[in-house]
Amino acid sequence: MTEREKMVSGALYKADDRELVAMRQRARRLTRQFNATTEEETEKRQELLRELMGAIGKGSFVEPTFRCDYGSNIYIGDYFYANFDCVILDVAPVYIGSHVFFAPRVNLYTAGHPIDAQTRNEELEFGTAITIGDDVWVGGNVTINPGVTIGSDVVIGSGSVVTKDIPSHVIAAGNPCRVIRVITDEEREVWKKKRDAYFAALEKN
Repeated sequence: MTEREKMVSGALYKADDRELVAMRQRARRLTRQFNATTEEETEKRQELLRELMGAIGKGSFVEPTFRCDYGSNIYIGDYFYANFDCVILDVAPVYIGSHVFFAPRVNLYTAGHPIDAQTRNEELEFGTAITIGDDVWVGGNVTINPGVTIGSDVVIGSGSVVTKDIPSHVIAAGNPCRVIRVITDEEREVWKKKRDAYFAALEKN
């Protein structure tokens, strides 16, 4: 296996491998160009994101500044939105569903280092994939740690550190992040009524 293949499979690997260094330099160049764009250059931003990432769906939008390790290990669905200062360390794959919203300073870290200091000092690293389902809202300053899976229809409260899997249809928050409660049908109805009222007012105007 190449060091790249070891990296994406979750095995120990050496980050100073020539291929990996070149891939990181490519990502640095593309993110630098992306972060230097102006608000009028929306199409250029989209072109750079399509070149950078493994996949990014229609209607998705990322605010500068954005940083990642490789970009090519990030796979994003439709209508994703990331606010300012998002960081994704994608030494392992990152899978993000559709209609996922990130508040400012959301951090996804797939990268890990050995607990044993001697092994760590030999510059061996590893990564574990992160998966986020559909219809997820992640609050500001949230950190999602290696190996975490977040289900669909989830709200993660601001400032949370997500160290373990979060199931679907819940609100979760805290450090470490834990499920606070299930999202109920009653509150869905409350928000649907507010939505209907909003659009009804638009039609009157």
